Amino acid sequence: MISTPVRQRVITGDELLAMGDIGPCELVKGRIVPMSTTGGEHGLLEAEIARHLGNFNADHKLGWVVSGEAGVYTQRNPDTVRGMDAAYISKARHPARLKGYLEVAPELIVEIVSPNDRWRDIQDKLQEYFAIGVETVWLVDPKERAVFVYAELTDLTRVTEKEILHGEGALAGFTLSLAELFAEM
Repeated sequence: MISTPVRQRVITGDELLAMGDIGPCELVKGRIVPMSTTGGEHGLLEAEIARHLGNFNADHKLGWVVSGEAGVYTQRNPDTVRGMDAAYISKARHPARLKGYLEVAPELIVEIVSPNDRWRDIQDKLQEYFAIGVETVWLVDPKERAVFVYAELTDLTRVTEKEILHGEGALAGFTLSLAELFAEM
């Protein structure tokens, strides 16, 4: 007997959001793509980066900080919703309190490399982020104890744990000691 593969129905970002907690996943071209949980080191880095961004934002009140795989649309029809480890979006880009998945590109997206991440998948995400107007991506690599600051796919700077990470544009004045960030790792 020949079996026919079951085709997954294409869904929208709104439908994904309405499903509630179905576990870690992203929506890629209308299809749910499960993600592995990331572990403690990843969670600590995500929380620390979000805390530092949040402290900066509390002092300046110029934007919004999101973390915990907050979603952003990178494509419509079919929808792609990518989960970001952390992001900053200015009130100039999004004046109202955030609801649902972001439909406006944040100025900054932070991605933390997990042990099971594939380089091709990371590059695909970066390409999608820049295509929607993200200005900067910080790719945090715990193994290298460094942050790769991307202004575009081919324009990157490596910041090591002996250096200070500096915000730009909407985050001008933000600084983060990578020695402090990686101290407990």
